[in-house]
Formats: sequence, structure tokens, C-alpha cells
Amino acid sequence: MRALAIARQEQFAHSCTNETGRLLHVLASAQRIGKVAEIGTGCGGVGAAWVVSGLSPAIPFYTVEVDERWAAAAASLFAAHANVRVMQGDWRALLADGPFDLLFLDGGHVKEEPTDDLLAAIAPGGVVVLDDLTPIDAWPPEWRGHPDRTRDFWLRDPRFAATEILEAPGRSIILAVRR
Repeated sequence: MRALAIARQEQFAHSCTNETGRLLHVLASAQRIGKVAEIGTGCGGVGAAWVVSGLSPAIPFYTVEVDERWAAAAASLFAAHANVRVMQGDWRALLADGPFDLLFLDGGHVKEEPTDDLLAAIAPGGVVVLDDLTPIDAWPPEWRGHPDRTRDFWLRDPRFAATEILEAPGRSIILAVRR
């Protein structure tokens, strides 16, 4: 995968895992209508590449990255994909293109502190994917007893049906569907 090669070349260690990537591929493959987006393209666009690999060319895909150099690298990588739009800037840059039927929250603090703007960008029935979570039973002692804003919101908010899935030992994902 070219995206992974770019991330490795730049020594970027925060790309989505293969397990998350396969899940994104499956979820993108199920999209028949609507729009798909990612917040936090990262260096190389690894998560975006997994999404695009499963997405119909008829479905628009938007990804936004705050780092100008990383966004440019991803834009170059996806230049041949007419349905892919790589944006450089704050995550709010993609809000005008919503609502989204699949949204991968991969960067920034938006997963811990979702705003009303973000929630409005998720279509009814839309799926939200949050990765890079540490299961509570794998927390180090210094984390125990402290609030977990991500889980507190996504697993308890009545506007979403959500579950946490163990991705691999020590890693989990939250899948949430907007009611």
C-alpha cells in the first residue's frame, strides 16, 4: 500500500492499524448512497486508503488534515480518484460537505469533545468509527479512577447506539450509529 510506504518513509507511527483498516474497508464497501469522511488524514493517508479501497467511485469521500505537508502528500496519492477530496485545515473544513453516512474520527480532540457542529454532520443512520482506544481493563494504574470523556459521550449519549469492540489485545474501537 503506497499510503503505508509514505507513512513509514516519514517515520509516522500513528497510522491506523491493519485491523482498523480492514473494518473501514468493510464499512466503506457497504455504502451505497451518501457521503463518507475522515477527520485526521495523517501522514500518507493510510486510513483514507483503506476507505477508498472499499468505496464505490460513485460515493464522495472527504478527508481533512491540519498539517499542510501531510495533506499535500495525501492529495497527490489520491489524485486519480475523482470521488476523493483531500482538504488541508481544521476538521470544521469538511462540515459544509456533510452530512456523512460514515465518519472516521481519527484525529484531533473531536472524539473526546464532540461539538454540536460535528454531531449535525452525521446523517441519521450514519456510522461513526473511533479508533486508538485502550480498553479500560488494560489501563495503566495512573489512568484508573479518572474520567474517560470519549466513552462517557459515545457510549452513553441517547442520540447514538454504540458499542466498544476489542480490536486486538490492548486496543479497541467504538462504533456508533446516529439514531
